[in-house]
Amino acid sequence: MADFEQHFIQSADGLSLGYRVYAGDPARMPLICLPGLTRNARDFHQLATLLTDHAAAAPTIVSVDYRGRGTSDRAADPATYNISTECQDLLLLLDHLKIDKACFIGTSRGGLILHILTSVAPERIGCVIFNDVGPVLEIQGLRDIRSYLTGAPALTGWPEAVRHLKSIHGRGFPALQEDDWQDLAQSIYVDRDDRITADCDPAIARAFATLPLEEPLPELWAQFDQFADIPMMVVRGENSTLLSEATVAEMQARRPRLRAVVALGQGHAPLLHVEPLARDIISFLNSVTGD
Repeated sequence: MADFEQHFIQSADGLSLGYRVYAGDPARMPLICLPGLTRNARDFHQLATLLTDHAAAAPTIVSVDYRGRGTSDRAADPATYNISTECQDLLLLLDHLKIDKACFIGTSRGGLILHILTSVAPERIGCVIFNDVGPVLEIQGLRDIRSYLTGAPALTGWPEAVRHLKSIHGRGFPALQEDDWQDLAQSIYVDRDDRITADCDPAIARAFATLPLEEPLPELWAQFDQFADIPMMVVRGENSTLLSEATVAEMQARRPRLRAVVALGQGHAPLLHVEPLARDIISFLNSVTGD
C-alpha cells in the first residue's frame, strides 16, 4: 500500500486540520482529494495506492480531513460545518502547500466545495473529477443520506460494522467484494472507547437531519458555469439516487468536453478504486496532470 505522511495546519479559527500527503512527481500537477459529508481522508487511500502503482508518473496526492472529521479537530461552533467555511480551509491548505493550481477529486460534498472554489479562486482549479455530484442534488438521494445518518445504531465490533453497511448499502453496491466492504468500514468508522463509531463529529449528522427536504435544494448551475474550460470528468454511480442522468447530460451540454463515466454496480458515492472505474480515473489523470 502507498506510504503517506500525516500533517496538520491551523484553521483561521484555531482548529487543527489534518491532511495526508502521498509524495509524487513534483513536475506533475498535484491531486487534491475531497471526501463526502461525514467522510475523511482514508476514503482515497486505495486510489492513491493504485495511482502510485499504475500511473505513468504519479502526482503528489493530498487527501483532506475537513474540520470535525478524521484527524481534524471538532469545531466549537457547529455552524462552521458548512461548505463556505470548508472552502476557506481548503484555500488555507493550498496556500500553506504553495499549490497554485491542482487537479481535484470531489466526492459528494467535496464537489459542492469545488462549486464554491470556482466562484472565489477559479485559477486554482486545473482539472476536476466530480464523484457522484453535480449542480443538482436529487431530493430522494438527500433523504436517503439523512435516513442512514440519523438511523445509525451503536456498533460493538468490526464484523457488525460491515454487516450494518451491507444492510443499508448492499442493494446499491452489488459490485463490491468482501474486501471492499471491510475497507469501507475501516474508512468510515473508528474504534473509540471500545465502540465502533463514525469518525466525525455527531453534530454534522444532527445538522443534516434538520434540513427541510420537502423541496429540492437550490441548484448550482451559475457556479458550475464559472468553471473554466478545463479537463473535467463526472462519475455517476449506476444506482445513485443523488445524481441523475439528466443532470449529467446537462453538465455535458454546458461543457461538451466533459467526460462522463458510470460506476457500474455502485450507488452513492462510488468507491473510486473499484474496477473498471479505477482504469478510467487513471487514464483521465494521466492525460491531464502532466501539464
